[in-house]
Amino acid sequence: MFVEERHQEILRLLQENKKVYVKELSKRFQVTEDCIRKDLASMEGQDLLKRTYGGAVLAESLHPGHSNQVASRKDQNIKEKQAIAKKAVKLIQKGDMIFLDTSTTNIELAKEIVKADLKVTVVSCMMDIAEILKAAKKVKFILIGGEFNRSQNGFLGSLTLQMMENFRFDLSFMGVVGVDLQEEAIMTYVPEDGLMKQHAIKKSSRTYLVMESRKFGFSANYVYAGFQDIQGIICEKLPEEKIVQTLKDKQVQLL
Repeated sequence: MFVEERHQEILRLLQENKKVYVKELSKRFQVTEDCIRKDLASMEGQDLLKRTYGGAVLAESLHPGHSNQVASRKDQNIKEKQAIAKKAVKLIQKGDMIFLDTSTTNIELAKEIVKADLKVTVVSCMMDIAEILKAAKKVKFILIGGEFNRSQNGFLGSLTLQMMENFRFDLSFMGVVGVDLQEEAIMTYVPEDGLMKQHAIKKSSRTYLVMESRKFGFSANYVYAGFQDIQGIICEKLPEEKIVQTLKDKQVQLL
């Protein structure tokens, strides 16, 4: 198979599966993994894809659904987000004070908290979460204000940080745009969102990332935390074995 033909087939597989892996492509085309890495590097140079940890994603799907508009992505990948939320809610104990950031996965977690009939306190700056919890009889809900950010459908900025200052959380759950395993970088897009997340992490006894497994290797503009700042990562399914082993080596709990 010519190089151009291999590139076309890689693109087809990307469009079909959203992501490809070096090891699988190497076996499929019966070439070395180094050869595949050169293919992906060449294709990235043409803006056809973006290389990620162990593989690649389509260039336009590097930040799938992340147009910085919550409304455009909260109905995407619902099954995955629900699976994550069902795992996350099991970490919550009666009487806990919990922080939920402006994450579409945390919208599903708020629903699970209501279903579980938990007597807890939830603090958030996201309007979608407020809408879900406003009628929950056992949940004491605190909405943190500040400057309204329409894209996040929540409150961000210096006033929000000031209002958070005196809180102490038992648990916080953080949304993620991407995680770079080599740099140990946890990322988001909006700096104000990142600052809010940083502030909440410092006020929390335990912090867990709620993220779809496909986000390993994705990147974004603003690093808001490292692995030393979190207790674990909650995914809808196990990522590839190489990622599992890397997290184990870095002593990051994977749920």
